[in-house]
Amino acid sequence: MRKVSKIAFGTSLLLVAISLTACSAQSSSTTETAAACSAGALPTLTSGVISIGTDDPAYDPWFSNNDPSNAKGFESAVAYAVAKELGYPADKVVWIKAPFNTVIQPGTKPFDFDINQVSITAERANAVDFSSGYYDVAQAVVTIKGSKIANAKSIADLANAKLGAAVGTTSYSTITDIVKPKTDAAVFDSNDIAKQSLSNGSIDGLVVDLPTAFYIAAVDLTGGLIVGQFAPQAGGEQFGLVLSKGSSLTSCVTKAVDTLRSNGTLQTLADTWLATSVGAPVLK
Repeated sequence: MRKVSKIAFGTSLLLVAISLTACSAQSSSTTETAAACSAGALPTLTSGVISIGTDDPAYDPWFSNNDPSNAKGFESAVAYAVAKELGYPADKVVWIKAPFNTVIQPGTKPFDFDINQVSITAERANAVDFSSGYYDVAQAVVTIKGSKIANAKSIADLANAKLGAAVGTTSYSTITDIVKPKTDAAVFDSNDIAKQSLSNGSIDGLVVDLPTAFYIAAVDLTGGLIVGQFAPQAGGEQFGLVLSKGSSLTSCVTKAVDTLRSNGTLQTLADTWLATSVGAPVLK
């Protein structure tokens, strides 16, 4: 029979003790997190209500009629879904006007969290906290009414189109890697130049991210329209909810966003407000 030394035996006891302590600490941490996220009892700026910031004006299709409180539009609907997940029904939500530039600057915020198409970046994360992403930014095709691709319903329908995008962008790689048209993509130094080419008919369609597509189609082009959007690619740009740096709410808000993603709520809201209702179907 092999003899066990006192040193080895003592070391084994020490490892067991460390393991038990770690498990106890992890269990305690989990319990504390659960308690901290108690429904409707978070340490919000104003007890009993949750304050949500966004810009003014708040544009479609992210909001509707510049009224965040009507729960219409993708981001308004997401905000209320997050609030509900945190235990705050609609009548316990207060909206705060918060210009975009002030939202991403360092300093304490006048809201509990902000929702305003803010892309999550490492640089911005030095100044503010972000939740996990609530929206994966998609690419889209913009054209003009009457163009050869105005009625395209699928990626295959774009095969014979002359498409363009800004150089070095995800939009350009979407053309080359996903659409793969028969004609080489036109490359532009900026979207402004690309829009001019679309307006004068040099290209049939312009590929940009969906938020930009909404603006270009509605504001920059005469007769502009969105042909459709492409399914977001893994690891791409995401929008996140913004909180003050070091906010005690960040983990709870992130947990709520993750729950809404896993149970399909975020996808349902995106399909409703960023595809069906605004005529930007997913091209397959």
